[in-house]
Amino acid sequence: MELALVVVIVAVALGFAYTNGFLDAANAVATSVSTRALTPRIAVTMAAGMNFVGALLGTSVAETIATSIVELDDGTAVQSLVVVLSALLGAIAWNLFAWWYGMPTSSTHSLIGGLLGAGIAGGMTVYGAEVVDKVVLPTLFSPLIGFVGAYVLMVALMWMLRNVAPARVNRRFRVAQTASAAAMALGHGLQSAQKTMGVIWLALLTVGSTAAREGIPLWVKIAAATAMAVGTYAGGWRIMRTLGRRIIELDPARGFVAESVSAVVLYANAIVLHAPVSTTHTITSAIMGAGATRRWTAVRWGVVRTIAIYWVLTAPVAGLLAAGATLALLPLAGG
Repeated sequence: MELALVVVIVAVALGFAYTNGFLDAANAVATSVSTRALTPRIAVTMAAGMNFVGALLGTSVAETIATSIVELDDGTAVQSLVVVLSALLGAIAWNLFAWWYGMPTSSTHSLIGGLLGAGIAGGMTVYGAEVVDKVVLPTLFSPLIGFVGAYVLMVALMWMLRNVAPARVNRRFRVAQTASAAAMALGHGLQSAQKTMGVIWLALLTVGSTAAREGIPLWVKIAAATAMAVGTYAGGWRIMRTLGRRIIELDPARGFVAESVSAVVLYANAIVLHAPVSTTHTITSAIMGAGATRRWTAVRWGVVRTIAIYWVLTAPVAGLLAAGATLALLPLAGG
């Protein structure tokens, strides 16, 4: 039973990485596509490659997911594996719902909400203090920093380039966006693919297939990175339209600023804080911050309000779905 559950968890986790890829493809490339710096196909191909590379650059976020949210030693191995599987099912269900309606929600928050909901339903201990320090606070501050950072940087660029012809500015920043989009995609891989690694590693630790001191197996890293890259290449066109056009009509300079600031926030959280944060929330807030420099009313706040509602609902709804899956699966698994 344990081996079968581990196999199922690995398959479902890779499915989650795939959905994460096609949901979050828009995070890296929406602004570049909307400003015509890159064609859609070139953009997603580049994003897929950089996501793969970013996924292999570290494991700190994966370790946070595996060791700092839910204590699985409180139950049997079967109960613990059911909790992990249910968390993934709840997260995937919410991701697909949001994708269907074209809303950029956070795969990070859906997974963490799923782990918390499934863990509580399964009678496991939640690391309350660590969840607050490593998840909640970075989650709250990252979008704020993205918004303010993009706004300030864009104001500075507008002052520096105030005497340069707009056509010349657009031409140069359209080229620069190739680099900023690549940096954003690298940060997305560094953040999001590691979450899948963390879940698979958590299942392997539960059944003793690996030890914490040995770190995450190479095959887990490559499998998660590949699933993420393939999902990214499949694209997220519904969400791309929301991020790239419905919030605000971006120009190349603002697109470059939004992507660059978002990439810095993602790198800082992954490398310095080891915190799993939402690439979706970060880039969306940065787009709003850069766009607000044109004029405050240029941002379509009605669309932003709808996105914010989905943000607020993500973790609790994914948690409830995961809790329901746990309660349904535990009796079937003999837990």
